[in-house]
Amino acid sequence: MSSPVLDRSCAAVAPDRQRAARTRPFRLPEVRWATVATVLFVVGLAAQFGAAPAWMWWTLYLVCYVTGGWEPALAGLRALRAKSLDVDLLMIVAAIGAAAIGQVLDGGLLIVIFATSGALEAFLTQRTADSVRSLLDLAPQSATVITESGHETVVDAAALSVGDIIVVRPGERIGGDGQVISGASDVDQASITGEPLPVAKHPGDEVFAGTLNGTGVLRIRVDRAAADTVVARIVTMVQQASATKAKAQLFIEKVEQYYSIGVVAATLAVFFIPLAVGAALQPALLRAMTFMIVASPCAVVLATMPPLLAAMATAGRNGVLVKSAVVMEQLGSITAVALDKTGTLTQGAPRLADLQAIDETRYDAETILTWAAAAEHPSEHPLAQAIVAAATERGLRLPTTQDFDSAPGRGVRATIDGHTVEVGSPRHLLSNADTSTTMTAAVADLEAAGKTVVIVVVDGATAGILALADQLRSRAADTVAELTALTGTAPVLLTGDNPRAATTLGAQIGITDVRAGLLPQDKVSAVRELEDAGRRVLLVGDGVNDAPALAAAHSGVAMGRAGSDLALETADAVIVRDDLATLPAVIALSRRARRIVIANLAIATTFITGLVLWDLLGQLPLPLGVAGHEGSTVIVGLNGMRLLAQRAWTAIPTPTAQTARHMHRAAWTARSATGSACCRCMRYPGPAGDPRPRDHARTGLPVSRSAGSGASGRGSKLVRRLRITVIGPPTRRRATR
Repeated sequence: MSSPVLDRSCAAVAPDRQRAARTRPFRLPEVRWATVATVLFVVGLAAQFGAAPAWMWWTLYLVCYVTGGWEPALAGLRALRAKSLDVDLLMIVAAIGAAAIGQVLDGGLLIVIFATSGALEAFLTQRTADSVRSLLDLAPQSATVITESGHETVVDAAALSVGDIIVVRPGERIGGDGQVISGASDVDQASITGEPLPVAKHPGDEVFAGTLNGTGVLRIRVDRAAADTVVARIVTMVQQASATKAKAQLFIEKVEQYYSIGVVAATLAVFFIPLAVGAALQPALLRAMTFMIVASPCAVVLATMPPLLAAMATAGRNGVLVKSAVVMEQLGSITAVALDKTGTLTQGAPRLADLQAIDETRYDAETILTWAAAAEHPSEHPLAQAIVAAATERGLRLPTTQDFDSAPGRGVRATIDGHTVEVGSPRHLLSNADTSTTMTAAVADLEAAGKTVVIVVVDGATAGILALADQLRSRAADTVAELTALTGTAPVLLTGDNPRAATTLGAQIGITDVRAGLLPQDKVSAVRELEDAGRRVLLVGDGVNDAPALAAAHSGVAMGRAGSDLALETADAVIVRDDLATLPAVIALSRRARRIVIANLAIATTFITGLVLWDLLGQLPLPLGVAGHEGSTVIVGLNGMRLLAQRAWTAIPTPTAQTARHMHRAAWTARSATGSACCRCMRYPGPAGDPRPRDHARTGLPVSRSAGSGASGRGSKLVRRLRITVIGPPTRRRATR
């Protein structure tokens, strides 16, 4: 039997149709039966007090018993066959007992309220499934494949194989993950990556199944089988999530068996003891039935899952897929966070960070970048692609190249506009330069900042320096500060990267505990060391090398877009859109869900205790006992549903001023050691008592991406003489001396 979350017939097929994809209440059988039972009860009540014949309203009440009670009765009998006592069966027995002593109205009220409570739970579960499913903009049912003969054939999207060529026309959904081989278009891939605007796609770009094509026609080579697409991996994780229960729920269900037996035994005692001392049959039976109803743990059982399921749905709508209610419960208990570097805190791909022209009177920075990109354009090296991308972002027109040559480990050479342009490693291109001493110092200065340096040589003379670096994800520093505020301790950086690059990145975002050069087993050891110190560690990673540590940690979170298959399978939760800002939000949401669970348990326990004492020490009317017991069930269910509201996600704590100052001073101290810019405000260490550290928490400026400024040594002198262009967005390009 398939999970309702994964039923393709109900799946959302487009963002503008997601509202229509929500399950209507009357599609649920529990809601239909509860409605019929309620109508019959109301009609029977009107007939009873309208002086109708007794047989008429008795018949209406009995039919109400059948329509509202057959499902819980069947579930209770199945549980009894499995040698367990279910609270559903207790409710049915209580209703039948009330009818047997002539209290058919009270029994009918019990059936109606119990059926309504079950309908509410079913509706909440289905609404949660709908909310999670709205995240999954599933791939279309069919795709158009171009055969070897050039003909087009429409096939089932699930039958696509690696290597198939599919054509996607304007307005169609892409049928499989793959790579564009011809055509150009804008693709709306918000359902997968969360990007708010359509993304331009050209030959060589990656596309995802289920994303919406724009106005162009694309030919795509399928790179993943249907079962391995991003959507399919998400669906698999949802399937696993729908079959799990929180530890509190499992504990309560285990206790429920013994509790139900205790309720039956106590009910028999409440019935037989008064009879033994001479009480009348009907009052004793009525008290016993009332006791069994109010003592049943329905509200306690319902106290745990609705808040956790609702929290999972809200997290899913906001780009975090929590695999199970167990994980949602655990996330709120973490006390330390360990972060991977590449692909987690950074984007995992190099980008041009600095551009230095040696002599602006001969070749300016724009010319250097244009020629370097033109020379690198035929290359498939990641650094070459980053240089070409930087030129493209700035709208530079690349000239035609001739005599292209590439040497592995050295670089490329090409003839451009009559000039011989070489782009490559400083180790080879600077070996015979007349400025090798100062230039080497400048290169070392840039590399000390964790950047990869590329030299541009024109006609045998060094013309410029390009520095490339893996860029920080947006709001990485803010996320670190928020995690510090939530856990009380700053996150730990665990990376296999070199210590120099790791320390530089840690200083930029305010992490002082940096552990670099780690192999997979070293990351596991670091996690275990933290947990042996009494911390519950949340590890965030994306690569295959992070998988062992993800499994060893108290909770593991993987980056969905950049994450490897193994990391996604091992992690307990997935940040689908690679938005780090959702990490502190989901932790705060988990803690709120835990608080609601505790509140629900307190509400349920209070109601049960109060009603039981009232029945034993006083005279509790059966209708009031039914209303009180089932009312508590409705209250805890509605209380859990509050987490479905979007405000439950947005209401997360922000870092306190004290935390912000602490994070700033840690970063300030680390960056002061090298004399480079502060992590966020791009200011420089000043004399003692300089007030600028206090101002850091209020600045909203981006991370400084120029290296070497303020550094000591001969390299810094060269940098001060050079005109340095700070690489930023095309509209914010600026130059400084």
